[in-house]
Amino acid sequence: MAFGFGIIGCGMISRFHARAIADVDAVQLVGCADQVQPAAESFAAELGCHCYQSIDDLLADDRVHVVTICTPSGAHLEPSLAAIELGKHVIIEKPLEITPARCDEIIRAAESRGVVVSTVFQSRFHASSRELKQAVDEGRFGKLTLGDAYVKWHRNQEYYDQGAWRGTWQLDGGGALMNQAIHSVDLLLWLMGPVAEIRAQMATLAHERIEVEDVAVATLRFQNGALGTIEATTASYPGMLKRIEIHGTRGSAVLEEEDVKVWDFADPAEGDEQIRRQLANQTTTGGGASDPAAIGHHGHTMQIRDVISAIQDGRIPQIDGHEGRRSVEVICGIYESAKSGRSVEL
Repeated sequence: MAFGFGIIGCGMISRFHARAIADVDAVQLVGCADQVQPAAESFAAELGCHCYQSIDDLLADDRVHVVTICTPSGAHLEPSLAAIELGKHVIIEKPLEITPARCDEIIRAAESRGVVVSTVFQSRFHASSRELKQAVDEGRFGKLTLGDAYVKWHRNQEYYDQGAWRGTWQLDGGGALMNQAIHSVDLLLWLMGPVAEIRAQMATLAHERIEVEDVAVATLRFQNGALGTIEATTASYPGMLKRIEIHGTRGSAVLEEEDVKVWDFADPAEGDEQIRRQLANQTTTGGGASDPAAIGHHGHTMQIRDVISAIQDGRIPQIDGHEGRRSVEVICGIYESAKSGRSVEL
């Protein structure tokens, strides 16, 4: 069976979805729709797909089996629910939605209708991320003690001024954390496990005409007892590659984008040197540190393949709605702590 895809929302990120769709066998991009019709027309002309006159028209087309949602973050709920109601499977660009409650609406609807929902966290599919996850699961770190995520990026004022939704609580859902750092938050939770307590501060220091944070710092206590930090900013010139650090009583590992920078364990294993050698220079783009378009689409491709496999096999995809919800809950907890000045327990 060939799966037909429809894209809702025709901005920058939708083009990465389209490239990934083109790389997957037995999958075809049928068409696109956007509330701004000229955006849809331009996208369709560029990608050679059908331009629907409305989102409803796209969803009504029986040739569309899977819908990817690429609208602004706070506008994921409505098109997702509409697609789910018609029995379409849905891939939602991060975040799943901007509050846990809105995430829950999507999850409940999908489970009730029996369709697949997947949240885009393509970094989980990178080889280095998977090696790190396997090392954690095998207990190679001993007792986990520290888990840290650092996203120190740069966005100029023009970036926020380009779209009225950017930098708003209603549609962006937050700033450096919800928009830029959420991939690293997701990886950190995937590796370290659930968070029990959060203490945080945030500020808007370098940008004008935005409601949200461009600097945030949080300390975490994980349910397993380990501690951690999240640092996120869009006000760090010229922008640095994001880092994940995992430490324990028997080992430490550091990822910089897709590159393994540290891989050191008290109990060496066969293959460690190969990991250090082969996964040390994987990053081929700027990772979005200073340019939001400077990312690759290979992670999206692998995730779409997993979603198609999940649909065919009748299983849950590797990153479903529940997985997508976890990072939103933690980021909203950081916002709550920063605004109240108190610790937040999850």
